[in-house]
Amino acid sequence: MSFAVAIDGPAASGKGTIARAVAAHFGFLHLDTGLLYRAVGRQMLDGVAALKAAEMLTPDRLDDPSLRHADVAQAASKAAAIPEVRAALVDFQRAFARRDGGAVLDGRDIGTVICPDAEAKLFVIAAPEIRAHRRCAELRASGFDVTEAEVLDDLRARDERDMNRADAPLKPAEDALMLDTTEMSINDAVAKAVAVIEKLRGA
Repeated sequence: MSFAVAIDGPAASGKGTIARAVAAHFGFLHLDTGLLYRAVGRQMLDGVAALKAAEMLTPDRLDDPSLRHADVAQAASKAAAIPEVRAALVDFQRAFARRDGGAVLDGRDIGTVICPDAEAKLFVIAAPEIRAHRRCAELRASGFDVTEAEVLDDLRARDERDMNRADAPLKPAEDALMLDTTEMSINDAVAKAVAVIEKLRGA
């Protein structure tokens, strides 16, 4: 039996960490849908047309360590603004959401476009400065020489593009639970998400 959990939100809000923890808690499969667009963005930087990259995407490309680079993130955001690219990746995501045994998908339009009938929907947010601090620490731990100011500018540019694109803009579904992680520890945020999902599963 399927049970889909849609977790959306802007970059570095904590949605990915929460999604992985929720999937592990319930024994569900997890898909970071942002990696699909990062994989397309990676190929765009290599000179491949965005639509062609989306149509030829294979699961093995999602394991590329370079997908976490800042330039790939910017390319991914640009790819995600192309309606034809989004359409090419929709079927893959929807099929994943309805796999037997439950699935957690995190991204920017899961609850609104990809899986509007998901049994549980969360929209994770955090103050931009907190998000920049988190992402900067993550990048530095991976060996990148960045400043919080640079990361904050990057996040704001991505937010602007993601929230104002014509196709599937970043916004919470009407029935999504808003989860503000600005002043929450990751353990508290995960506990809150788990509690909400457990309640919905028992409904």
